[in-house]
Amino acid sequence: MTESDTQRALVRLEADDEADAEELDRLARRLRAELGELDLDVLAAVPAGDLPPGAKAVDPVTIGSLMVAFSAAGGVFPGLVETLREWLGRQAGRHKIKVTVDGDTVELERATSAERRQLIDAFVRRHA
Repeated sequence: MTESDTQRALVRLEADDEADAEELDRLARRLRAELGELDLDVLAAVPAGDLPPGAKAVDPVTIGSLMVAFSAAGGVFPGLVETLREWLGRQAGRHKIKVTVDGDTVELERATSAERRQLIDAFVRRHA
């Protein structure tokens, strides 16, 4: 990907109220692994240099945040959003994922299929 055809999205996982930092970290790792199978680059939201060596990030926003870079062409973004939606559907908790592209944020959570599809389709049309 060249810089000119690359888009970035901040993907932020917000675990339900029952989850602690360890659970959120486990969920974020599983989500990151699944996103790693897509045609995009999964980057850490916070550069590793910002934490002292051996330190654990306990800030829930940091733990559950990933920056992803993908080609603006080729339909990668709709695939990303669909993967996030499917991942949420397989989880036991009532987690949410916020996706931000160019200052525009969509919140994915458990909703009816029709509501979710309408919201996602509108968001994807704006950024695909």
